[in-house]
Amino acid sequence: MGRDKATLPVAGPSGTTTMVERIVDVVATRCAPVFVVAAPGQALPELPDATILRDQVAGVGPLLATGRGLRAAADAGVEYAFVCAVDMPRLTADVIDILAGPAHRLGVDVVLPWDGRDHFLAGVYRTALSATVSALIDAGHRSMRALVDRVDTQRIVLAEQAALTNVNTADEFAALEPPALRQQM
Repeated sequence: MGRDKATLPVAGPSGTTTMVERIVDVVATRCAPVFVVAAPGQALPELPDATILRDQVAGVGPLLATGRGLRAAADAGVEYAFVCAVDMPRLTADVIDILAGPAHRLGVDVVLPWDGRDHFLAGVYRTALSATVSALIDAGHRSMRALVDRVDTQRIVLAEQAALTNVNTADEFAALEPPALRQQM
């Protein structure tokens, strides 16, 4: 994309913010504490509703960052954490609600939405999995699939929906945003 997705401007209910601010606003309505895992040196706006954790190594993939966030949530006394990517500008708290219920009711390790594909970075994870993540990383794994394939994972079938859409290219982002914001990119 050529630009840090976390700081891209995105329209939300309270006006234009950055993607990371939008995600923190949504997640904070259902989760506490909220942790944002950032790359080393990554510039982020003030996030009063979140604690920023810094990755120590850049470019290793989401598994390491997920483990770091799960460890912080476990240290805060939380049993389950909603893990999501910052590039989901249409994420809603409803997604968290849909996944959190089965996690607590079934006692599984991971609950993922499935709409024809797994959404690894929009799921509820047991925070005790941070030890499993560390072992996987030590064994050379970097993908979220490596984790969910080794633990008790429940998939919740959902219709395709905008809330699970992530943006990976400037064209995908532009398709979601009003014309005025496209010019700011």
